[in-house]
This record gives sequence, C-alpha cells and structure tokens, in this order.
Amino acid sequence: MAKFTFTADHNLFCLSYHAPSQNSIFNASPERRHLHVFPSRLPRLKFRVSCSIKEKENVKDSEKRPTVPVLKELQVDELEETSEARLGSEFRSEKLGFDWTSPPWKNLPQRYKMIGTTSLAFVICNMDKVNLSIAIIPMSHQFGWNSSTAGLVQSSFFWGYAMSQLLGGWLAKMVGGRKVLEIGVLIWSLATALVPFLAGFMPGLVLSRILVGIGEGVSPSAATELIARTIPLEERSRAVSFVFGGLSVGSVAGLLLAPPLIKNLGWESVFYIFGLLGIAWFLGFQILKEGEPSVGASTMSWSKSVSGKKSGNISLQELGGSIKDVPWKAFFRSEAVWAMIYAHFCGSWGHYTCLSWLPTYFSEELNLNLTEAAWVSVLPPLCSIFVTGIAAQFADNLIASGVENTTVRKICQTIAFLSPATCMILSSLDLGLPPWESVVILTGGLALSSFALSGLYCTHQDISPEYASILLGITNTIGAVPGIVGVALTGYLLDSTHSWSMSLFGPSIFFYVTGTIVWLAFASCKPLSFSDED
Repeated sequence: MAKFTFTADHNLFCLSYHAPSQNSIFNASPERRHLHVFPSRLPRLKFRVSCSIKEKENVKDSEKRPTVPVLKELQVDELEETSEARLGSEFRSEKLGFDWTSPPWKNLPQRYKMIGTTSLAFVICNMDKVNLSIAIIPMSHQFGWNSSTAGLVQSSFFWGYAMSQLLGGWLAKMVGGRKVLEIGVLIWSLATALVPFLAGFMPGLVLSRILVGIGEGVSPSAATELIARTIPLEERSRAVSFVFGGLSVGSVAGLLLAPPLIKNLGWESVFYIFGLLGIAWFLGFQILKEGEPSVGASTMSWSKSVSGKKSGNISLQELGGSIKDVPWKAFFRSEAVWAMIYAHFCGSWGHYTCLSWLPTYFSEELNLNLTEAAWVSVLPPLCSIFVTGIAAQFADNLIASGVENTTVRKICQTIAFLSPATCMILSSLDLGLPPWESVVILTGGLALSSFALSGLYCTHQDISPEYASILLGITNTIGAVPGIVGVALTGYLLDSTHSWSMSLFGPSIFFYVTGTIVWLAFASCKPLSFSDED
C-alpha cells in the first residue's frame, strides 16, 4: 500500500511517496521520491490534498508482471490564505480522486452506526430511569413521603414499562425498530421534563412516570429487532452487549451527575437536563437519518417482506391481520420460551429492586450523605461496563470455537444468577464485616450479573430472528412485574421489618437460585420456526 505525506524541503512544499516495493512508476530503484508542487515559503496557507491509487497490471504474451501502484489523480484545494499568500487560479482546484474531509463515521457499515446510536439512546434511557432513585431522597423530605409512598412513586415507572413491552415488540416487527426507538425516546424525554411540574400532585406524578416507562418499554424490543435483522450470529453477543451495555453507562452517568445537580440547582434540574438530552438525541437522529441509506439491503432474507411493508403506509386492517399472524400459541407451547420468561422475571427482580433501593441502603447502612451514597451506588454499574465486554468476547469466542449455542448461553446466565446470589447471601449474614467490605462484595456480584447480556438476552435472536422483538416483548412484560411489585414490596417490607436482609436481599436470592435451576433444565437456543408443527 502506498503512502503520501507532505513535508517542506528546500523552500518547496513536497509530496513524499513511499512505495512498498521496487516496482514504482516513479523510479525502479529509489524507495522515496518528492513531487514538488509549489513553494512552501508562502505563509499561513492551508491545503486539502487527496489522491487515489489504482492497481495496474500489464499482461503481455501471457506473462504477468507484478502489480504496480499508480498515482491516478491528485488535487490540491486551497482552503485558507492571507493577503500575502495569493496563488494563481491554476492552483486553486484540480480533479480529486476522493475527499478526505468526510466525517470519520461516514464509511462505517450501516449496522455499526445503527448499533452506536441505539446504544447512546440506552445511555439516556437509564439516566432517566435512575435519576428518580437519587431525587427521591430530597423529594421525600420535601413532600413528607414514607418508604411505602416512595416505593409507590418509583414503581409507577414499571407500570408503563410493563404495558408497552408487547406493543413495542409488535410495532418493531411491523414498522421497524428504528422508528419505534426514536418515538420512544421522544415520549420518555418529554415525560421526564414534566416531572417537576407534577411532583406536588401525586396522580400527575405517577402518570408522568408511567409515560416514561411506556417510552422506555418499547426500546428493548426495538433494539432487539434491529440486532436480529442486521447483525450476524458471530457478532451478536458483542452487539447485544454494546447496546444493552449502554444501560450500565447510563446508570453510571445518571448517578454521578444527579447529586451535584441536585446540590447546586435543586432536584428539579435532573429532570429538566436529562429530559433535554433525550430531545437532543431525537433531533440529532433525524439529521443523521437524512444522509443514511436504507438498512433493507443488508437484512436477512426473512425481512424482505417486512421491509416491503415498512416502505409504504400500513393500513389498520393490515395491522390487525398481522396480530393474528403471530404464532402466539406456538410461543407458549415452547419450554424454551417459558424458561426465558421465568429467567427474565428472576433477573429483573434483583436488578430493579437494587437499582431503586441501593442508594437508600447505602445512605442508611453506611450513614453516607446524598453525594457519597450516589458515588457508592455507581460502583456496580461501573464495574458492569467492563464485565459486559469480557462476557461478550467470552461468549463469541466459545461459539466461534464450536461450542454449542445453548451451552454458551447456559454458562453465561448461570454466572449472571449465582454470582449476585452468593454475594447477597454474604451481605445478609452477620459475619461482622465492615460496611465497605459489604459494598465491595455487592459490587462484584451485581457486576457479574451482566453476563446475562450474553446469556438470556441473546436467546431471543438465537431462537427466532423473525420474532425476536415480540419474544423479548413477552419476556420483558413479565420481567417488568418485579419493577411494579418488587420495588413497592421492598418499601413495604422495609417499613414492617426494618431489615434490609429480609426486604431487599432475601427475595432476590430466592429468585436468582430458582431461576438458575429452571434455566439449566429447560433453556435452549435451537432455532424455531414456531409453525403449527413445532
């Protein structure tokens, strides 16, 4: 491959050519030549130069010569000059081979750009989810809420989250995950910005959090539809981990930014600012879409008919018919689907209750102030970011080496369940451990639960790329129930027992252990068509 660089040499601005071999069109023996373009003494002159290389192969009398790199085209464009550095018009523009001024992401494959923007949306998603877990402390003091009321407010998010799962999966299949995702981001961002206006009116506050849940609830199914339709199997674990890993990044960002914002600008500021971030993402996504080609050309064969529906307007009659076409009965006759449903429920119980109550737990158990409790709460999602990358590479390497898909997913999900269960058991027992050692133990266990992104969260695409978004909608609907019941129940048990072991850790340990048993017994990643014969 040839290289071109610019240097100043003896008052001339020179183009240096580095040839990889002696077969150069400049000269056969030297490895470097200078192409003098114009004097370099002209001050403050900036240029953009681009060129193209073509491979020239001469064949004469069946005798092939080595491939020769040929400088095909060259252009020098003047970008900036002072009054002292005027060049003639002959230097101002020549023919270009290609443009080096393109954004660095312009030539990225379409699927990578989609995965990147989706991951960013998930970052904002969890920022808007965790902001209330920090703001609930000053809000409770201001409005006189007890733990039960605080749990009710926090759990209202999951009401909307549960209601929108199946709807999001079905819409993603019909109109495409991209469209569903951008609408979801806009809904939850506007609802987040409305929270300060409605905080003093409980029904309005609950309604706003339900809307946040509805907007965020359609996002996992939208992302799953995009991944299943555009990402090949050997890249799937990394794609899922990168997208859903945005949730951990969002948790870290939200927990780090919320305390200083609350301290300096009041608790209302986190809802205004985080909501505006989502609106900015939505507007930026519209601009990004204008210059991007359709994804349809690179999708799997099964998606061609779906892409055709997306290209035009879908009537209500077609939408109604599409619901009937979904093999609902076949879904619920599959043991693998039931294993996914229960595993999703169990994992969500531990995740959502800890996400909502850990800041309060650290504040009360360790006697930390708001900022310190938030910093400690950052540790589990922060460590999860690193664990997610390790787990994804681990799973993809096993699959690439020939290990069966089902085996890989079972290994990853078992690690995701038993690790936090073990650490919660250690934290619940009266072992005389200093509080900070309990923090370290809990952080390690919750971080390892991110192995689920290479376990449970990949099985929907493995089983059926066509119905992956709907399958995730089903499992995520059940998985949202712990957010409704578990978060509120934890607050109620805390008021009744005043024990974190019984209210927070005990139920989570039970579901982690039983979830592991069910997953190992019935989980499968064998592709299913979900026809009547299945």
